[in-house]
Amino acid sequence: MQLRKSNQVPKAADQSEFIDWCQQLIFEPSLFERPLFENCARLIDQQVDSPPQSLKDIYHQAFESALILSELRVDSHTLVAAIIYPFVDQAELSLEAVTDACGNKVVGKIKGVITMDAVRGLQQLQFNGNESSQADNLRKMLLAMVDDVTVVLIKLAERLYQLRNAKNKNESVKRAIALEVKDVYAPLANRLGVGHIKWEMEDISFRYLNPKNYAQIADYLSEKRITREKQVESVLEIIQKSLDQLNIKSELMGRAKHIYSIWKKMQRKQVGFEEIYDVRAVRVLVHKIQDCYSVLGVVHGQWKHIPKEFDDYIATPKENGYRSLHTAVIGPDGKTLEIQIRTHEMHQESELGVAAHWKYKEGAGVVADGYEAKIAWLRQLLDWQDELADSGQLIEEFKSQVFDERIYVFTPMGKLIDLPAGSTALDFAYRVHTDIGHRCRGAKANGRIITLTQALETGQRIEILTSKSGGPSRDWLSEQEVI
Repeated sequence: MQLRKSNQVPKAADQSEFIDWCQQLIFEPSLFERPLFENCARLIDQQVDSPPQSLKDIYHQAFESALILSELRVDSHTLVAAIIYPFVDQAELSLEAVTDACGNKVVGKIKGVITMDAVRGLQQLQFNGNESSQADNLRKMLLAMVDDVTVVLIKLAERLYQLRNAKNKNESVKRAIALEVKDVYAPLANRLGVGHIKWEMEDISFRYLNPKNYAQIADYLSEKRITREKQVESVLEIIQKSLDQLNIKSELMGRAKHIYSIWKKMQRKQVGFEEIYDVRAVRVLVHKIQDCYSVLGVVHGQWKHIPKEFDDYIATPKENGYRSLHTAVIGPDGKTLEIQIRTHEMHQESELGVAAHWKYKEGAGVVADGYEAKIAWLRQLLDWQDELADSGQLIEEFKSQVFDERIYVFTPMGKLIDLPAGSTALDFAYRVHTDIGHRCRGAKANGRIITLTQALETGQRIEILTSKSGGPSRDWLSEQEVI
């Protein structure tokens, strides 16, 4: 059976059709857990009382989310959780009913998505210029609040679905969704190495937030698409012929440039569309590192290269570990052309999880000491083998090494504060401002009085109670203090 388009989703009530459809979404047949999907179908059929027509949007979200996740080769439990989540979110199914039908593993993932949803109620940040660190902290917090990184993938699929379907909503709702996705979820997708989701999120968000510039670049690309494709094909033929003569096995392809990426480069370099070198781009994949430099020699021997546009990220990788050769040449038609050369292994690392790659792309500079290496654990958690998914020990190791050393709490105005694990309300007060720390006489967490010596937890909203004047107090040392 051919994989259906998202607008041709099956009916969950037709269990046979539903299960056959789901089976096409699991990349490895041996990992398809048929009983789990049968239980999922029965659950939706028997426990959802609303008429099917009124649930059209929920069904559409459930199955389109599943399609998005199938491209990431997720396991059966993750796929089922993504399908059931919209029904739970809209109160059509209870967590108790899901537990009975599909077990704790599926429910745990759904609870994780709900936890991430709770963050949206706290998010009152406006991500602009000088508050980029706040956006960064929120991204860390999103990951810190879940035990299973597949939960983040379900959330990414849900946000991408909402973004795709926001086109018919009113302007304020559309912009709100686009801003949230652009500032939080697209970088999060990039952090996890889910490049194709990141690109789509950025392009759609850009279209909603800046429709005039989006349309202008889209028109530029459309006007000359056929000519550009012919030019790229000509270059590919020339390179392939030369590599065949050298007996270098390679894979050549044209490389699509995304609209948002083009616009960002135009802004950064303060140039027009015609001066963006990599609108026409070629990628060459080879098996060995030495072959990369042989290909580079062929390219530079064939066409004049642009010196300032050459970068050797193999000899000197980017700080996020990214490796590749980048060069720009004057092509056979006198037009500029970007060429990327890398091994298959480098390409896989680039596409499927270079640690902290999103940091470089966002121009955020060097990551904090040790943090970049710890994010590499995410790559291991994205290997969807059963032994890894079932390893509670690895999950705990991941949490302790990556996130347990930091907590992320909010001020009453919604500003996010990043603190070392074990920090107290008094530490929070001094982080906000020294004067607030000096005048601190008490604290509340989520509206409830807490002691000044109590360790804070990620996600809490902290309010500091102050006196009009004063300084450090000996009473702060008392474990029993409750004000």
